[in-house]
Amino acid sequence: MFEQTFRNIDDALRKEAGCTTELDYTEQTSWLLFLKYLDALEHQKAMEAGLEGRKYSYVLDPQYRWESWASPKDKHGKLDHNRALAGPDLADFVNLKLFPYLHGFKQKATGPDTLEYKIGQIFGEIKNKIHSGYILRDIIDHIDELRFNSQAEKHELSHLYEAKIRNMGNAGRNGGEYYTPRPLIRAMVRVVHPKIGETIYDGAVGSAGFLCEAFDYLRAKPHLTTRDLKTLQESTFYGIEKKSLAYVIAIMNMILHGIETPHIVHANTLSFNLADVQDKDRYDVILANPPFGGKERKEVQQNFPIKTGETAFLFLQHFIKMLKAGGRAGVVIKNTFLSNSDAKSLRKLLLESCNLHTVLDCPGGTFQGAGVKTVVLFFEKGAPTRNTWYYQLDPGRNLGKTNPLNDDDLQEFVELQKTRAASPKSWCVDAASIDPATFDLSVKNPDGGEAITHRSPQAILEEIAALDAESAEVLGNIRGLL
Repeated sequence: MFEQTFRNIDDALRKEAGCTTELDYTEQTSWLLFLKYLDALEHQKAMEAGLEGRKYSYVLDPQYRWESWASPKDKHGKLDHNRALAGPDLADFVNLKLFPYLHGFKQKATGPDTLEYKIGQIFGEIKNKIHSGYILRDIIDHIDELRFNSQAEKHELSHLYEAKIRNMGNAGRNGGEYYTPRPLIRAMVRVVHPKIGETIYDGAVGSAGFLCEAFDYLRAKPHLTTRDLKTLQESTFYGIEKKSLAYVIAIMNMILHGIETPHIVHANTLSFNLADVQDKDRYDVILANPPFGGKERKEVQQNFPIKTGETAFLFLQHFIKMLKAGGRAGVVIKNTFLSNSDAKSLRKLLLESCNLHTVLDCPGGTFQGAGVKTVVLFFEKGAPTRNTWYYQLDPGRNLGKTNPLNDDDLQEFVELQKTRAASPKSWCVDAASIDPATFDLSVKNPDGGEAITHRSPQAILEEIAALDAESAEVLGNIRGLL
């Protein structure tokens, strides 16, 4: 129903010189969607209050509500063109009045978990890049067609928004930073198996794909009580995100999935000192795909017992520390973690403090636009590892943008993992057989003969360069003979 509306919004954004990438399209759609959603939410709460004989206090002052500046209606319910701002008047109102007003909510809010605080933080991080007030008017008119009244409408909107996030993630070489394939997330959620009443955390929240999929998984449970739904809304999902754009997208994504005031904090997770973590700070379940390849400053590394500049290795230490005793985790990490010497101490920590019960080896192409090979570590905190079940994911085809990972590809993994059964793609490794000099956890399929080696992107590039040089030499020789 709303798919054409989203296309029209993108078409309008493409005409705006200030918006040049899929990231821009998603960012600008997000703040407008948020204000449209906020208008619908306030109307719903006012109506509920009226039915109960209460007076509702609107969050926004009258002149800053969607119905006043974005889409004032006449007595027939049509857009009132005499009152609707357009052109330079609209651009000036948004940039000089609306955004500063909304940013000010951060100072007014009573706490970081309030809707007011989220409004203030979003509009302090994001900027209006739609410079033309005429294009902005066109986009607002399309946004106004969207409705958040029913679960079916919210469900459709969440799918369309997820598609925008996927396009954004696939648009650049750092795609995995914004988008983890949803089939992989769903498989991870099923293996970790969160329960209502448990707390779920992602310290590298990105677009909140893990939290949204975990919410959908729990929301689909039969016979949920009103108390269960309240628990899911208010005290289940938590996340931290460092980047401004991802933070805004995460909040909007969770709202569209049905979580009204997401507990997402805008901060650098790695800036928190692990020595300060107490039991009350820990979580039952952790699901995450932390960024890898980054390098952290020396002062950040001081927050961790094992010093390393590799961002992903710091995040893994953070996740181990943030798990409650008996807590469960599923974490994506680059496959070099399993064997590289610079991760030896971290592998030792993981094996000795947690039960690393499953390693999922993902094929190349799992993450679009990211050439790094990955594995997923599944572990429980509180007892050392006794044996680890490995599964080599092999969809039987080359994965790519036109051939992405799907749920069927992961079905066998999810089923076999329940019993950790042996198969041509899966096997167990006894922890006692792991060499204590290296704590090497490399993927070595006993049915596959030789150890499976995963070359680094640099090695692949060097081989490509060598082959190109050989081809050039052959071509040169041929030309010399002509």
